[in-house]
Amino acid sequence: MYESPKLYNETGFKKEEDAKQFIASLQGKKAKITELKKSKQKENAPLLFNLAEIQNQCTKRFKIKPDQTLEIIQNLYEKKLVTYPRTDARVLSTAVAKEISKNLNGITRGYKDEEVQGYIKKMIDEKYPTNLTKTKYVNDSKITDHYAIIPTGQGYENFNSLPDLHKQVYKVITTRFLAIFYPPAEFNKIQVTVEIQEEKTTETFNASGKVCVNQGYLEVLKPQTKTTASEKNMENLAKSTTSEKTVENSEQNSEKQADLEILKTLKKGQELETQNFELKEAETSPPSRYNSGNIILAMENAGKLIEEEELREQIKGAGIGTAATRGEIIKKLERIKYMEINSKTQIITPTLKGETIYDIVYGSMPDMLNPKLTASWEKGLDMVAKKEIEPKVFMGKLEKYIHSKFDKLVVKM
Repeated sequence: MYESPKLYNETGFKKEEDAKQFIASLQGKKAKITELKKSKQKENAPLLFNLAEIQNQCTKRFKIKPDQTLEIIQNLYEKKLVTYPRTDARVLSTAVAKEISKNLNGITRGYKDEEVQGYIKKMIDEKYPTNLTKTKYVNDSKITDHYAIIPTGQGYENFNSLPDLHKQVYKVITTRFLAIFYPPAEFNKIQVTVEIQEEKTTETFNASGKVCVNQGYLEVLKPQTKTTASEKNMENLAKSTTSEKTVENSEQNSEKQADLEILKTLKKGQELETQNFELKEAETSPPSRYNSGNIILAMENAGKLIEEEELREQIKGAGIGTAATRGEIIKKLERIKYMEINSKTQIITPTLKGETIYDIVYGSMPDMLNPKLTASWEKGLDMVAKKEIEPKVFMGKLEKYIHSKFDKLVVKM
């Protein structure tokens, strides 16, 4: 059925009757494993927080607005608990990295959080290295005025008087910081290709999945994992080859770990009995609405909500606004009623007034609505600051653009 016009995409049929006919054609047929790849994968802790990243994180966790997050971190900064908050950098400078043991020692002595102290104790007991200078967390070229937001290891005389939310935000910053000293998380990966021979054609099915065999930094950050469609296929494939003994073992271990153990027994060329085919109805859905946190990431990346860390770092520096202004831009749009933010979910919805303004601008100056335009201005200002171009060159281009717009819009008398 590959690239058949009956398919909506590679995992779904347009019509139910076509799906049922397809299932009927495969009933009672044996499956054969034609490809089997097993590998190990390591995953390092994410980069440290800049302001955009911590604002997005706090919106997810605590359902607060970006400007409120900034106020909290500013307060922590003034209490000498964290470094300067208005930063776009997610790495440390070499100079700071050389002195990082001071931060760690300060946290060890002063931060009376049982969970965090447990993480530090493990670092000491396991003798995790604290030299960061040759890691991805240190890069002088990616720092402009300020480095990433980290705990200073100081100011604990002020900690007990902080509101609970401030303490929680501080812990989020501290655990992200400690995670970079932990070893990578390690996974066992497996990819399986199964073929079922029909009368005239061969149908191919793919499944892949991974199981964490060594938590590493995940012990500190504990992310919520999502099961992909391919991983779901893997779970189903494992269940279809389960023996009674394995079922008993899976009651003691996690289901995913048990699935992987089953799949380890598979071999290329092995024939499998097809036990069951399931039909599932589903609907397409539009992209999720922005909330007040992830729109900060979208602004940082010129209108693209890029959640993959490496890619986000590659295009960084061409966004809308700066670390210091993005939260205020959102706050202003809400204040002048161009949009509304749900206080419980932080979901953003445009107002009728906002949509009307958008329609007017779109009808007269559509390029003004392209985030890349604002991003290019920010890039130009950055080039002026770095003395890569003369200020008059940048202003000349800006004035020329503005005049061209007025010439189109203003009727000369």
